[in-house]
Amino acid sequence: MEKFIHIENVGVTFSTKKGPFVALRDINLNVAKGEFIALIGHSGCGKSTLLNIISGLNTPSSGVAIAAGKEIKGPGPDRAMVFQNHSLLPWLTCFDNVHLAVERVFGDRENKAQLKERTRAALELVKMGHAAEKRPGEISGGMKQRIGIARALAMEPKVLLMDEPFGALDALTRAHLQDELLKIIAKTGSTVVMVTHDVDEAVLLSDRIVMMTNGPAATIGEVLHVQLDRPRDRVALAHDARYMDYRTAVLEFLYHRHAKPEVETA
Repeated sequence: MEKFIHIENVGVTFSTKKGPFVALRDINLNVAKGEFIALIGHSGCGKSTLLNIISGLNTPSSGVAIAAGKEIKGPGPDRAMVFQNHSLLPWLTCFDNVHLAVERVFGDRENKAQLKERTRAALELVKMGHAAEKRPGEISGGMKQRIGIARALAMEPKVLLMDEPFGALDALTRAHLQDELLKIIAKTGSTVVMVTHDVDEAVLLSDRIVMMTNGPAATIGEVLHVQLDRPRDRVALAHDARYMDYRTAVLEFLYHRHAKPEVETA
């Protein structure tokens, strides 16, 4: 498979008042075109730091990160980010929030009608065409996240990066959006790297689960290949022995071999 992301011997050290803080060390990871990767681990293990290196928001202290054959030296339209906070501009309509990104990426190549059509297509992809003229304050949290995903997909990125995109939603809304994301990825063939704390989410969505050791100086502890047929149905998988085995393997890693140490209190 074609390699889209290549991370080689990456380390990240931050300067603090107490001296250098090593967040990540010896990170080596390849992501193929069309692959869905989940990054999972305890808080403070550097999942978001690693995602930010791929996005270009963070710079490695050592090693190299490459996307689509080019060294990552900053954010770019080839890598779109979906945050836990939808980050929509509250004074713009849903249509205008998506159109702003479309115009930024394609404004010098397409006319106004084409830009509007691209925006409408992205909204329809996440089933939010009916809310195009609403502002973020007029729609639910789950709908806001749909708009955030639409905005990212409208840029036609080579890599879609997601930082706990459903973490702030209630369980039913989260499950519904996970199912919709499966359909969207199947339709677009997007390459995805997603940070999650949710073991079931990781197994349901991903092709590989990258399990991080505890920080500081966190690294990749294990990589689990999830060999479940697509399309995936959460109800059917609930009775699938392989699904339960994958889930158990991740829990075993997180809570037995890499349990988060308890903080002593006075």
